[in-house]
Amino acid sequence: MKLNMKRVALGLIMAACLFSLSACSKADTAAEEIDARIQTQMEQLPGSFLELYTGLEDSQVPEFKKNMQSQDEYAALAEGVDSWENIKDELGALVSIGDTVKVEAIDHGYSATINAVFEKRNMEFSITTDSKLTKVTSVAFVPEYTLGERMEKAVFNTLMGMGTVFIVLIFISWLIGCFQYIGKLEDKINGKAQEPAPVPIPEVSVPAAEENEELVDDLELVAVITAAIAASEGSSPSGLVVRSIRRAPAGKWKKA
Repeated sequence: MKLNMKRVALGLIMAACLFSLSACSKADTAAEEIDARIQTQMEQLPGSFLELYTGLEDSQVPEFKKNMQSQDEYAALAEGVDSWENIKDELGALVSIGDTVKVEAIDHGYSATINAVFEKRNMEFSITTDSKLTKVTSVAFVPEYTLGERMEKAVFNTLMGMGTVFIVLIFISWLIGCFQYIGKLEDKINGKAQEPAPVPIPEVSVPAAEENEELVDDLELVAVITAAIAASEGSSPSGLVVRSIRRAPAGKWKKA
């Protein structure tokens, strides 16, 4: 019975919002002041939709999302359910909803913001519509965190970012170091292990053995030697015939 009453209330709220939005005329968003009728309609939206979200039970969430997604003008409410499910444990139970609603003209529409008090922390709830007030374009839940909580999240995000960078750098260094093993493994698999390049041996030119030179062309030297031999023998140089001249070992000359 309780579930049926909630469904009836939900349907009445949706119907009332639909009729009220469709009854409004298009407003001039460039104007500095918002039309009084639009101001009144926008002031009613945040509180009603926030009560709608806080009254949802876990068993009603799938059906609620399905119903909202089937209507284009309320599709943004279905997307807001996921945001609400993520933060509702941080807020606790609803204590009260503020009476002051801040209405602003934005690009192509309007926004209305209201503050609410929960058991664990306060929250700011915003809803935006198109310029004709016929479609809900977005909803936003903004919990109020203390300075310590914000600093803690900032430090955590910083450490996560720096840790990710260092892990990636270490992985890249390890990958570069593995390149030398990858090449050897590939050569081994292909049966083409790299062999050491042969060291070139310089060619050493060995001088050829000197042959005994025949001094047949040096006529003057032959004549001198022939004359010397003839003088030592006491004979005439014309009786001597020099056929060849060979260099004598140096040792014999020293003994002489």
